[in-house]
Amino acid sequence: MMASTERIVDSAIPLPPDPGAGPMPAGAEDVANTPPVVVGRFANSDEGYLSLVWRRFRRSVVGMIGLVLVSGLIIMSIFGDFFAPMDPKLQGESFQPPDTILFQDSSGGFSLMPNIFPIVESDQLDPVTFQPLTGPDLKNPTPLGFFVPGYSYQIFWIIPANIHFFGASNGKPVHFLGTDKLGRDILSRGILGSRITLTIALIVVLLTTTIGTLVGITSGYLGGRLDIWVQRFVELVLAFPQLPLYLALTTLIPVTAPSNIFIAFVICVMAALGWAQLSREVRGKTLALARIEYVRAAIAVGSGDFRIITRHILPNVLSHIIVAVTLAIPTVVLLESFLGFLGFAVKPPLISWGLMLQDTGTFSVLGSYPWILSPVVFVLITVFAFNALGDGLRDAVDPY
Repeated sequence: MMASTERIVDSAIPLPPDPGAGPMPAGAEDVANTPPVVVGRFANSDEGYLSLVWRRFRRSVVGMIGLVLVSGLIIMSIFGDFFAPMDPKLQGESFQPPDTILFQDSSGGFSLMPNIFPIVESDQLDPVTFQPLTGPDLKNPTPLGFFVPGYSYQIFWIIPANIHFFGASNGKPVHFLGTDKLGRDILSRGILGSRITLTIALIVVLLTTTIGTLVGITSGYLGGRLDIWVQRFVELVLAFPQLPLYLALTTLIPVTAPSNIFIAFVICVMAALGWAQLSREVRGKTLALARIEYVRAAIAVGSGDFRIITRHILPNVLSHIIVAVTLAIPTVVLLESFLGFLGFAVKPPLISWGLMLQDTGTFSVLGSYPWILSPVVFVLITVFAFNALGDGLRDAVDPY
């Protein structure tokens, strides 16, 4: 008699599934241990291109800081008279130092609203120069406030108004950044000077972007002899030393010409010399896009060149153009400030940051009155704001 053997199956080893029986049902224990499916905060399959870019852009701290600063600069330039505490043309004491702002009253106690104490000469003399020492007059405070009345102006050149965002409550003159050689308030001139500087920068960048994009896309898409001749002309424009050429071209217009004509000529000169680099970049992008399958398919079905450029090539180049614009604006701001410092950009009575920097031309003035360098702060903030915005946009549009 043969001994019967029992087949022992180890439950720790899973059995192979039966192909014909279908999937095995999940046990209660497996269902309990399965983590629930969590829908992501930004999970949305219907997001468009702009939504994807904005979702990535708002995660960039530097980019958001740049966006806030750029928005503030634009609002400040549009409503410059509202934010300026003083009339920028009003003349007073020349080279007056910035007023002292303290949260205290005339008795030395704490004050919720800050007060300005004017700088006056004291009875004491400097032991080296024997000049009277200056200091704040703590006995005669000037209260500050928001939405205070001041000089009259017009909003959008239509609506009359005289309310200012901040300033002296009693109407006395205040100088937060001091005065220049003619006694004009530096802060107010810097706020209103942003109009001319940013206007020049935006118009120049608009012209250079339009010309550079059209020339680059046309040259890269059509190719052939047109591309060869256009690129030789672009190389000729890029070969010129720009700074001597700027100075040479701006001297062609008479000094007695009106300010508007002078600014228009300067804008044309900057735009004529600034489009070539963007044209070269757009051409390279177009050459790569013209060989993609959907562009060849559009050509095969008989689509016109204009439709292919506007519907297939331009949208794919637009992200690079937007980033190039945000990075080109600070370059134009610096160029305008430099030309204005040399006297080749803006003429009085107009105000720009470069024109304000003309007062810093001598070292003796800088050593004695360092606060006249305040317009440099406006330039630095503007350059940082647009560069930060451009870096954030560049990182946001790269994956898409």
